[in-house]
Amino acid sequence: MKFEQMQYARPDFDAARETFASLRARIAAASDAQAQLEAFREFETLSRHISTMSTLAEIRHTVDTRDAFYEAEREFFDANSPALGEAQLDVYRALLASPFRTQLEQALGRLTFEKMEVDVKSSDPAILELMAEENALTTAYEKLYASALIEFDGRKNTVSQMSLYKQNPDRAVRKAAYEAEGAWFDAHRAELDELYDKLVKNRTAQARKLGYENFIPLGAIRMRRIGYTLEDMAAYRAQIKKDFVPVVAELKKLQYARTGVADPKFYDDAFCFADGNPAPHGTPEEILAAGREMYHALSPETAEFIDEMFDGGLFDVLSKEGKAPGGYCTYLADYKAPFIFSNFNGTSDDVDVLTHEAGHAFAAWVAARKDLPMILEEPGMESCEIHSMSMEFLTAEHHEKFFGTDTPRYELAHAEDAMYFLPYGTMVDEFQHIMYAEPDLTPGERNAVWAKLESEYRPWLDFAGLPFYGRGAGWQRQLHIYEVPFYYIDYCLAQTVALQFFTAFLHDKKDAWRRYLALVGEAGGKTYPGLVAAAGLDSPFAPGTLAKLGKEVGAWIAAQDAALNAR
Repeated sequence: MKFEQMQYARPDFDAARETFASLRARIAAASDAQAQLEAFREFETLSRHISTMSTLAEIRHTVDTRDAFYEAEREFFDANSPALGEAQLDVYRALLASPFRTQLEQALGRLTFEKMEVDVKSSDPAILELMAEENALTTAYEKLYASALIEFDGRKNTVSQMSLYKQNPDRAVRKAAYEAEGAWFDAHRAELDELYDKLVKNRTAQARKLGYENFIPLGAIRMRRIGYTLEDMAAYRAQIKKDFVPVVAELKKLQYARTGVADPKFYDDAFCFADGNPAPHGTPEEILAAGREMYHALSPETAEFIDEMFDGGLFDVLSKEGKAPGGYCTYLADYKAPFIFSNFNGTSDDVDVLTHEAGHAFAAWVAARKDLPMILEEPGMESCEIHSMSMEFLTAEHHEKFFGTDTPRYELAHAEDAMYFLPYGTMVDEFQHIMYAEPDLTPGERNAVWAKLESEYRPWLDFAGLPFYGRGAGWQRQLHIYEVPFYYIDYCLAQTVALQFFTAFLHDKKDAWRRYLALVGEAGGKTYPGLVAAAGLDSPFAPGTLAKLGKEVGAWIAAQDAALNAR
């Protein structure tokens, strides 16, 4: 079925809660494991349908945030999902208390129950009102962000569309683009500060009602961090500072030398080549067609997958007014269909959509064919991002379809970007730990923390009094900080693995793809450390992993830089 044919109908949440309560009672009263499994399968069927309707409403709302109908539906889910989620958790609680748990674990998997236990810890009837308020606040932030129309170059641009100007070969244009974008955020400073303050205090209140000192442990639970600890993550951040930041600082010198920028400022940071960053060739339609051709050539599995995506119209990638910012891949459970949302902007980001988001979609497509419990269809988010970030590297043989003779420059810029991201993403995580450890900080104090972290994680940057960025408020541009606390480090954990896939690809392309399929094939059946081990890669938490990785990828980047300079 094509996406446009998928019918939306608001679920009857009252009836659903009654059904979940009935199923919970059946599980509690069951005299054997088989009866409990039958009730659980009915629970899964209804849960999948509600998830599908919620996802349809979300997609159609983000495609056009001005659509009043789907805005109302999004508000309905924001307000009512917490209570429904509590009814679903009651079913989990009944299963966790089952005297037949051994048989249930044999049928559903032990990790299913570990994930249920974590989910049960994340909620309580006492915080449902706060959870609904949190949903409304994140929706308000998304709507405010999506409303941005920035006057530049004689037109009104969304934040996404400004990316093209921020990579312009003309330094004056880059600077002006950052100033114009920053001015919009400065003009909405009070709203952005107020929304974040309310979110921090809301989440802190939720955590304290559940008996936690602050939101940090609750945030880890909600991210389903199984198999590693907050201490492991602190050690990872310390490795980034000690072993990775110095490597990136040296690579930045190569970039600035290559671009001929003698006194680099923040608006030069994303500028990779003196004559401009490599951009994909062709129209959006031609880029999409090249993506389909790429996945046909990559493997039989990806060929079948990409045909279903195109034939089902499961993309919305063109940037337009009213469309929510950013990009994502989501999943329509009733149809076993992934969906990719993005905002093409004429930069290499457009190709990354066809590798990164399609990596998510491919993993979802593979898992959908395994008849798994919903909770095992995907791993933790840090592992889901392995699927996407690794695909960016494993499709390298086909990037010429998009960039032609510019491919070597794109490959260099892409590897550099992956390396440069790790300090930034880790900084975002440490910032959030400080925010929730000290929830009463003022807006000015929050900006001061961000500015201090910038000096530690990205000491090569000079913000040169730019609006918004110059006062340490750049974190407000990062959607995850508002919408999904503690998610962003997952990109770093995944990128560390993806860079290992990159080095494996450089040594043996077929072996790297075999390892990737092995990891994707596990779906959510293993924890993050287990998936890394299944692919035969080094744990990012192990001492020395980041030093080794930085050295190897850094050497490849330096060699590529030298080769391009010699041309």
